[in-house]
Amino acid sequence: MTDVSTALISAAYIVAALLFILSLAGLSKHETARDGNVLGMIGMAIALVATLWLALRDAAWGNWVAIIVAMTIGASIGIWRARRVEMTGMPELIAMLHSFVGAAAVLVGINTYLADVGGGDAVHLVEIFLGVFIGAVTFTGSIVAFLKLSARISSKPLMLPARHWMNLAALVASTALLVWFVASHSIVPLLLMLAIALAFGWHLVASIGGGDMPVVVSMLNSYSGWAAAAAGFMLGNDLLIVTGALVGSSGAYLSYIMCKAMNRSFVSVIAGGFGSDGAVSNADVDYGEHRETSAAEVADLLTHSSSVVITPGYGMAVAQAQYPVAELTAKLRERGVDVRFGIHPVAGRLPGHMNVLLAEARVPYDIVLEMDEINPDLPDTDVVLVIGANDTVNPAAAEDPTSPIAGMPVLEVWKAREVVVFKRSMAAGYAGVQNPLFFRDNSAMLFGDAKERVEDIIKAL
Repeated sequence: MTDVSTALISAAYIVAALLFILSLAGLSKHETARDGNVLGMIGMAIALVATLWLALRDAAWGNWVAIIVAMTIGASIGIWRARRVEMTGMPELIAMLHSFVGAAAVLVGINTYLADVGGGDAVHLVEIFLGVFIGAVTFTGSIVAFLKLSARISSKPLMLPARHWMNLAALVASTALLVWFVASHSIVPLLLMLAIALAFGWHLVASIGGGDMPVVVSMLNSYSGWAAAAAGFMLGNDLLIVTGALVGSSGAYLSYIMCKAMNRSFVSVIAGGFGSDGAVSNADVDYGEHRETSAAEVADLLTHSSSVVITPGYGMAVAQAQYPVAELTAKLRERGVDVRFGIHPVAGRLPGHMNVLLAEARVPYDIVLEMDEINPDLPDTDVVLVIGANDTVNPAAAEDPTSPIAGMPVLEVWKAREVVVFKRSMAAGYAGVQNPLFFRDNSAMLFGDAKERVEDIIKAL
């Protein structure tokens, strides 16, 4: 019976792993993203059931009750938070969930060491040490990301003197402690490393500015995957190793893609802003006077246009304006206006943030284009509506070599005939950089809540 049970668990693990891979494949396209999510959830359900049976098949009923109670409490909290969180709160929620994975890896590592009473071969001790290290870095780094994304602390980078030397010293010290740990089997170097890793994770993410936070979220996702894989090695669970490796590698690749899209060095970002002084050079530059417009004027402008491009940003998510934007799109298309969306790779605070919002509002996939696809068409566009975007449409990135975002590819909306910018105020963007687009002759500012302003435009049409 035990052999049959073990075979069934192994088969369940293989099925779950295949479903996870199919889930990643599904998430690569808008049209199949929903199916990808469903496959991932089914795979996780199979993995949970199989793992529980593996762990508790010969255990006393008391252990079953304890696990079921713990899972019920955790599931209840998770469902409650998932139902209450707004789309604008998803980035910080994900960052916080990453911290839980890191904390779990730390606890698994310490518990594994204590269960072995300091024993085990050198390879197993290295697994424990690295698992605790990666988990601790992920834990505190994710907490800092949560605090920055939720505006509980400043999004500006923490610029401590000799910060890069401090990071290097933490790595060197941890390496020395690893040698001590393997040689002595003592818990002392493990706990010393834990303290260093917690501080290292905090400082690593605190040194990264707000403009790079979407990359940080993706990077922490990768870290959480490697932490899960490390836990899998410590527990001898093959599926956890595979799942962690999938999350870790896909997160790392996504971070690399986003860095390329932002003209950032991948190594520089993950090294805590290496090569950047974090200065904001043009926050107080006088670009002249801006021009204001009204919803009625924008409606008239759209009526006499043949091509319109909408570039959304985090402000659209804050105002929950995706539904009236979708309605405006439908009305303009009914009138024969060519309406398309231009999405910057890091628009919002999370990779794919804008794509999810537009899909939620049922905007057709075929008119949602990436930055590289829409930029060549902007010089021939009559009107661009910039709804809640700032840093991703900033011409300083292309024209001001002293700008903190210099070299970052942006949506070149200023090349269109007319640009209307929806904003609550003239404040700088999340990266703390003023946008000269707002003061261009072909730009007009439409102030107020984006959702209300779009609804006013629809009424005026």
